[in-house]
Parts: sequence; structure tokens; C-alpha cells
Amino acid sequence: MGRWTRWLVVWCGYYALVGAASAHTIGRSRFGAPLPLELLYAGAGGTVVLTAVWLGVTDGETTHAHPQTVGALSPSAGTVLRGVARVSFLALFVAALGHGFAGRQVAAENLATVFVWPIWLKGVGLLAILFGSPWRVLSPWESLYDLLVALEGEELAVVGSLPSWLGAWPAVVGFVVGIGVVENLTVIIRSPRMTVLLVASYTLVMLIGAVAFGREWFERADTLTVLYELFARVAPILFQQTDTGGYRVRFRTPWSGCTTPVAGVSLVIFVIAAVYTVSFDGFSESTAYQTLLFGTRELLGIGPLVSLLVYLTGLLAFVGSFALAAVAVEALATGDASNWIATARAFAPTVVPIAAAYEVAHNYPFVLRNVGQLLTIAIEFVAASGTTISLLGWLSVPVFWASQVLLIVGGHVVAVVAAHRVAVDRYETLTLARRGHLPLVVVMVGYTVLSLWIVSRPFAS
Repeated sequence: MGRWTRWLVVWCGYYALVGAASAHTIGRSRFGAPLPLELLYAGAGGTVVLTAVWLGVTDGETTHAHPQTVGALSPSAGTVLRGVARVSFLALFVAALGHGFAGRQVAAENLATVFVWPIWLKGVGLLAILFGSPWRVLSPWESLYDLLVALEGEELAVVGSLPSWLGAWPAVVGFVVGIGVVENLTVIIRSPRMTVLLVASYTLVMLIGAVAFGREWFERADTLTVLYELFARVAPILFQQTDTGGYRVRFRTPWSGCTTPVAGVSLVIFVIAAVYTVSFDGFSESTAYQTLLFGTRELLGIGPLVSLLVYLTGLLAFVGSFALAAVAVEALATGDASNWIATARAFAPTVVPIAAAYEVAHNYPFVLRNVGQLLTIAIEFVAASGTTISLLGWLSVPVFWASQVLLIVGGHVVAVVAAHRVAVDRYETLTLARRGHLPLVVVMVGYTVLSLWIVSRPFAS
């Protein structure tokens, strides 16, 4: 933990020197809602409530649909697909590091900043939400570890197994520091060389950990592995690898993967941190955030680090509210809240659809814009044509705003369905399940309104 603390101090110190930056500024203006915002909030919250009521009355038997296999890839095709994907991603990884160090230090013209933050971090997340996580195939540090294993002739785990008490806490710390703080609160994302330094440092940590503890290190300590696996729980189209190396293509309901408990408290915290951080990401671009930021800075007199305080305070509030909801669920359903930690583990996956929906709503223009920019840079490498590729010509601000509303409300509805399924499976009667479900419905309605309030705020310049 000392190492992670030192990293946090280093990054916070850097932030104190350079100030704050928004990750996803895309030059858009605020679109006025086609109906009063109060009516929009009431309609969205009412949709979530009515979904919960309908499930409670009907028992939601239609939510039990099983995944349907609609296609398959042969083992040979699967091997080729994995090989092409892994080599291509590794090549982009190496090219981004090289260009980030030696290329022109302009964020919009450098592979490091164009590839790492929007296409890698956010783009792979969108793929995981839609099709299941591809990260164990794409991961450059796992590719490098495989190379070391091939050279050694056996699996490497010099120290042995990762201690069970460690859980997924390294991944939690990595998420809070790397995504919550670095991505959202610093200008590192605009600096190609600082991006290269961050990625190279993280790669080194991942490789050292894997050599020490084996592949289990990736499963429990790699922030991206944990994040993308959580996002994959909502994937409606799932590419499921078979024992022979092929793939089954399956359709499933987006809540069906959200009814299995997470493995421990660390993953509960990770889920809540993900839900909170994607919202904070959007909120940090608004004038409301700027007003809060500068007002708090003047009040406390602590300078630029006030944004770190705001982020961590909000994170603790979200974690605390979910813990209270878990206590209330268990108390209402059983009359005894002593088993609330198990309840939190059971219901934590049910809020993943909220994080996933907001992730898609907030980031798909960011990803598409930078895919076009990546293609533009690639063309410039081959021939200085001056061609600029844009993939956002079709996306008007009204369409973007409407898509955010639909995705956010849809994500909360899926979360309500998932929570109902967990409550029905966990408690003995439908009446107890309804009681247990109630606190989560209240939390989800509140979060629906909060999310829509965030997307309705004017953007800071």
C-alpha cells in the first residue's frame, strides 16, 4: 500500500502544479430540453418506479429469459481472430508509446493521447458493454507476460499465490488514482510524454506483479481487467469462448449477468466507484462544477487540490449511501441487518447497468471523434494529404442530448430489473423481496434524477 500512497502523492503534487483539465471536451453547446426539465425528471423517475411496481405485482417472470446462441466461430477462426486482435493492439500500444515520447507534443496530433485515453480506455469499455470484455486478449502486459512464459517454458509466479485478504484492492486503488484522479482532475491526458510515462509505469507494475503472483495478478490487480469484466456483465451480445478455443455468439437480456454476487467488499467499492466516477466525469465539465470548485477553493484556501477533495468527498458519499441502502434492504427483508455486507455483495452488480449506460452516453462521441483523429494521423504518416476524417457529422446536439436521456433512463430500468431478480432469489417470499427492493428503488430514482440533472447542466468552456 505504501507504493500506491507514494503514487497518489506524486500525481497529486503534479496536479497541484498544473491545475485541472476536462477529459472529454468536444466543443459542444448545451441544447435546451424540448420539455421542462422538472417534467423530464418526474417522467424518468416515474419510469423507474413504475418498472419496480410492475415487477413487484407480476413477479417479473419474463425477466428470466435465458441466453440464446445465435452463431459460432470455429476454433481455428477464433485463434486467428485473437491473434490479429492481440498483435494489432500491441502494435498500436508500441506505436503510441514511441510517438508519445518522440512525436510532436500536441494532444490532438499525437498517437499517445489520441489512442490511450479515448480509444483504449473508453473504446474498449464500450466494446465490453456491447459484446463482453476483450481485454484478456488485447492486454499488452498480458501479451508481454505470455512472451516471458514462452521464454521460461512454464508459468511464472515467483512469490506464489496472491494473498486472499488482498482481494481486488490494488485494482480499486488503481481505478481511483488512475481514472478518478489522473484522468478527470489533471492535464496528464493532454500531455503525450506524461501519458507515456504513466502507461509505461503501470505496465511495469503489472509485469512485476504477474511475475511475482502469476496470472491471478491480472484478474485482481489490473484495474482495466476488473473494470471491463464488470462492464461485460451487461453485454446484450456475448462472445463466449469455448473450451476448444472457438466462440459462441449469444443474445441475452442486459440484466442477466448482473445477478451474480461480486467476490468481496473490494469489488463492491470498485462498482460504486465506477458508478460515481462516470457521473463525476460528466459533472466536472459543467459550469455548476466550476462554481462549486472555485467557491470551495475560496472558502478553504487550499488551491487546486480542492478538486481532489471534491472528488473524494463525493466518492465517500456514494459508498456510504450504498452501504446504508444495503443495511436498509436487509433490515426490511429479514428484520436483521447484521448480514448487510453479503447483501451489498449481492446487489452491487445490479448498479453496474447504471455505470455502463452513463459510460456509453457520455463517451461514445469522444470515442468516435478520436477514431477519426487516429485515422487522420495514420493517413498523415503515409502521405501528408491534409485530410481530416470526422465520424461525428451526423450527430447534432439535440440527437446527442436525447441519446443521453434514453441511455441513462434505460440503464436505470435495467438496474431495477436486476435488483428485483436478486431480491426474489435472495428472500423467501415475494413480499419480502418487495420490501428488500424498496431502498434500492429509492436510490435508483434519486440517481436517475441526478444523472439527468448533470447532463442538463451548461458546459464550462
